[in-house]
Amino acid sequence: MKIAGKTVLVTGANRGLGRALVEDALRRGAKRVYAGTRQPFTHPDARVTSLTLDVTNAAQIAAAVASIDSLDILVNNAAVALLDDLSERAAIERHLEVNLFGLYGVTQAFLPLLARARGAIVNVLSESAVAPFPLVAAYSISKAAALSMTQSMRALLAARGVSVHAALPGPIDTDMSRAANIPKSSAESVAQGIFAGVERGEEEIFPDPQSAAMAEGWRSGVAKALERQYAAVFAAISNSGATSS
Repeated sequence: MKIAGKTVLVTGANRGLGRALVEDALRRGAKRVYAGTRQPFTHPDARVTSLTLDVTNAAQIAAAVASIDSLDILVNNAAVALLDDLSERAAIERHLEVNLFGLYGVTQAFLPLLARARGAIVNVLSESAVAPFPLVAAYSISKAAALSMTQSMRALLAARGVSVHAALPGPIDTDMSRAANIPKSSAESVAQGIFAGVERGEEEIFPDPQSAAMAEGWRSGVAKALERQYAAVFAAISNSGATSS
């Protein structure tokens, strides 16, 4: 899946990693980039179209779908990350609302267009999807759930020609983590790493030096092996059902 000549939608595109993803898609020659944001913004490149798109708002999602004729790549980037200690259920629900159900709602809405294009879905997750960071416990829970959803989508949508990728970056120098005194990668370099991974066909994308350190262990580990095993069993069952019918 090359970005050049493709139509791309990026959610959460007004700043940080989302804005960097828009810029890198343009740099790679995207034909059209839809920038989904809660507040409209203007961009000097005529290839960018701003969409009012709160991923938790069903009406806005439907309006966005109605305004797009074709779509090759959906980048689910919109997210919320708040400090919490699991003492309030509301914090968990808020993270799931945006980071899991928002991702799900947008993907389901645009799936007919993506299937028609035999396109790609890129879910921007986090290292915290693999191992929770206790300062952002609810965020970690939501990203872990989104990783599981991504793996299921990958198996379920393979027969429709849609590839599904999970981006698992480490800390990024954006508003979400700028105050944290830890090593961070620039949003621009992470965006470049994500689209490079899509173009290489990587199922899990480790787009920065910190996350890249765990790439080999993940790809050769028991969790990935079990995912492949389950996907193969699912494919066999599905093919058997299609044959018998």
